Parts: sequence; structure tokens; C-alpha cells
Amino acid sequence: MTITISGASLRYERLGTGRPVLLLHGWGASVEAMRSIAQCVASLGYEAVSLDFPGFGQSGDPPGPWGVPEYAACTRAFMEALGIIGCDVIAHSFGGRVAIYLASEEPALFGRLVLVDAAGVKPRRKPRYYVRVYAYKLGKKLMKIAWLDRLLRISEKQKRAGSEEYRQLSGNMRAAYVKIVNLDLSPRLSQIPNETLLIWGEKDMDTPLWMGQKMEREMQNAGLAIIPGAGHFSYAEDYPRFCSILRVLFSGK
Repeated sequence: MTITISGASLRYERLGTGRPVLLLHGWGASVEAMRSIAQCVASLGYEAVSLDFPGFGQSGDPPGPWGVPEYAACTRAFMEALGIIGCDVIAHSFGGRVAIYLASEEPALFGRLVLVDAAGVKPRRKPRYYVRVYAYKLGKKLMKIAWLDRLLRISEKQKRAGSEEYRQLSGNMRAAYVKIVNLDLSPRLSQIPNETLLIWGEKDMDTPLWMGQKMEREMQNAGLAIIPGAGHFSYAEDYPRFCSILRVLFSGK
């Protein structure tokens, strides 16, 4: 199914029947990545509603370099169009950024939040990170000097700069990525009153466990469930345990 929201064509799926639960995928992912969660949700007597964010999966590209606020506004408009305001939400990684932003702005948009290895907390940076950032910005200026660029091969080196995720992007999505990863949502955590379950992989290297622990401390009504030995895709790495955790939460309807 498709729907046009905020100037972008969105692909979405609905699975199961009952009270709706919105599923929000991580960066670079899609409906397919969340389908196992959708199946678990449907088996518990709920309707799973999954969408491809603009720029991912089978949805169209956003009309500009969106940051978290624009993705959040699009998600809210999608919820309104489908009549699911007040639903529970399960959000992984980048989807967690969107859920945190929305819940801090308008808590009544959601019932319960389930944040799985969620992004949104600013990473702890080592000094060498800031050295690399400064070197990259300096390189952008120096590469404009043709003879210096040829001599030092600055343009070639700049293409290899940044994370692999960043290098795989282009145009609006590359600009969007920079906006998104540099927005620290930590100040918003205390503004979220919703009952929140944080599910985290013990060995998550992308959004380390300390981020989940910080969210648990700073959110008003949050609890943390840790999946031993799992990484950033904890829900897929130990699917039976993940579903058991959801079963406990959703058994009370």
C-alpha cells in the first residue's frame, strides 16, 4: 500500500487485527527489516503498521534534506491519515530518534513506547574524532585550490572520509544524515511521560548499552530489558527472547 505524505510517497504494510502498533525501522532499513517484529505483534492480537521512511525501502525520496523534525512531522501526518493516533510504537535505532522526538513534543500521540537499540543520545567522542572532523573541513577548503588539490590528492582522500553509511549516500540523503546524527535528543528524554520499555543488545556497538541506561535514568517511566550477547539488531539476533519480552508487555492489552 502507498500513501502520499509531506510531499513523499510512502509504502506501508498492515498485518494482523486489533489495536494498532506502529513500527519504525532503523537507518538504511525498511518494512522488510521489521517484518519479524510485525509477525510477533500480530500473533499477540494487535495490528502491526509498518512504513518505509522517505528515502528508504520502496518509499520515495524526501523533497529535501530532512532532519529528525521533518521525519517526525511526516510520521505524525501518516498516523493521522491512517487514524492511529494514540497507538503504541516499536522503534529500532533511527526510528527511535523519531519516536523520542514525537513523544517529547506530543506525548498523547502514543500509548506505550518500545525503543529497541534506539539512537538519539550523543556518542562519547574521543579527541581523535574532532581531529578528523577538523581535517575534513580544512580539506574541503583546500581542495578548492586546484594545484594544491592535485598535489596532495585532497579530493581523493575526501571521498574516503566519514563512516561507510555516510559514503554510501548522496545528495539530499547525505545532507540529511549529517543533520540527523548531529542532533542530540538527550534534553528531550525527561519530557516523555509515556510508559517506555527499552530493549537493548548487551554487545551493541552502534548505540552502546550505556545509551539505553541513560534513557532509563532520564525518562519518567522507563524500564530496560537487556538481551545477553546481542548486538545492534538484538530483536533479530535473539528473536525468541525478544518476542517473549513483547509478550509480557502486551499481554495486558
